[in-house]
Amino acid sequence: MTWHLPLVPAGEPGADLTAGQDGATIRRSVLPGGVRVLTEQMPGLRSATVGAWVGVGSRDESDGHFGSTHFLEHLLFKGTARRSAMDIAEAFDAVGGEANAATGKEHTCYYARVLDADLPMAVDVIADMVTSARLDADELETERGVILEELAMNDDDPGDVVHEEFAAAVLGAHPLGRPIGGTPDTIRAVPRDAVAEHYRWHYRPETLVVSAAGGVDHDTLVAQVTDALSAGGWDLDPARAPRDRRAVAPETSGVPTEGVALTVRRQVEQANVVVGSTGLAATDERRFALSVLNAVLGGGMSSRLFQEIRERRGLAYATYSFASGHGGLGTFGLYAGCSPANVDEVTDLMVAELERLAQDGMTAAELTRSIGQLSGGLVLGMEDSGSRMSRLGKAELVYGELLSLEESLERVRAVTVADVRDLAADLASRPRSVVRVGPFGD
Repeated sequence: MTWHLPLVPAGEPGADLTAGQDGATIRRSVLPGGVRVLTEQMPGLRSATVGAWVGVGSRDESDGHFGSTHFLEHLLFKGTARRSAMDIAEAFDAVGGEANAATGKEHTCYYARVLDADLPMAVDVIADMVTSARLDADELETERGVILEELAMNDDDPGDVVHEEFAAAVLGAHPLGRPIGGTPDTIRAVPRDAVAEHYRWHYRPETLVVSAAGGVDHDTLVAQVTDALSAGGWDLDPARAPRDRRAVAPETSGVPTEGVALTVRRQVEQANVVVGSTGLAATDERRFALSVLNAVLGGGMSSRLFQEIRERRGLAYATYSFASGHGGLGTFGLYAGCSPANVDEVTDLMVAELERLAQDGMTAAELTRSIGQLSGGLVLGMEDSGSRMSRLGKAELVYGELLSLEESLERVRAVTVADVRDLAADLASRPRSVVRVGPFGD
């Protein structure tokens, strides 16, 4: 089945039953207010993972609010009208559960993994955080220091720096080019009022998706979510519908039309280099061909980059290719960490492998091996409730469809040698940027 996640009118039950893998049952409901709830009940599992997905990320920040999305990820754990920060922490520690959050370029997720018996508590606490964060001024100032330390920690990692600078170089002034966590300047500058305004604008019923997987009953979870959001003071207006998904048309405003060469100087032993370009949007029909291309070019020990640069020449310990897709736009790149003296040679080798794939394609054996690698990864990636919870949330917010495991495997198996060669040629023809981080002179 391909479950196209129809937008059932708010106020109607709207629960679609779908058979998942391993006897699991997937259901979806649209609640009053436009809140969406998706579950995957996994028979025999005594734990569950639940996530509250808010459809706002760093790309949605406006001038004066930069850094607010990441700020909110921290501040929602700092207390609500009913709970202190310690109450929130103790609630999960007391049952051996885990709670955390993640900010992305297009969404923010607050999630917890607990025993199935403790799921009502997890839903109540997370809903309380999402609906009723206090955003206390003193806590905000304390957390400002914590976030600055987090950014400083990331800045000390040349691997993080090269990827962050690569995204900025390729995407330029496009909102997706901004760092997810903000910059030290934006975090220092953003006032509490701007963070609170960002919270009021984006944390609303129509932007919320609740997904859960494991030992969970759909109808029970729907009732718990409804009660918890109402207790938090949200107006669950039956006339309100979910917010539309992001546009899938290409968005290139602000994206540089020429490649960028950037050197970031750091006194480290090893240079880090990324070369690449814009890639595919998250919903591009060629994304399955891209996954095969990625596997062949730089997705494992048998990949071309690994074999040529590490195994044959001994020029790097780590080298790989990567792709990141978003609404209307994406990035594609090749990475290596090597001696500063070898960085130019390694960069040339990475580019040469991409161009060779674009010109000559790949062998039938490579295609078979990469499809096997991806197929195994898909199955192994479905072994825990957390990955299934994330799959549901992203299906709702990003893709607008939920493929069964078999359908995903079929789409991967349908990729041909010509598909990969054509896509490689497309990527190789795009404006190419090179970013390197290391102890380079002028």
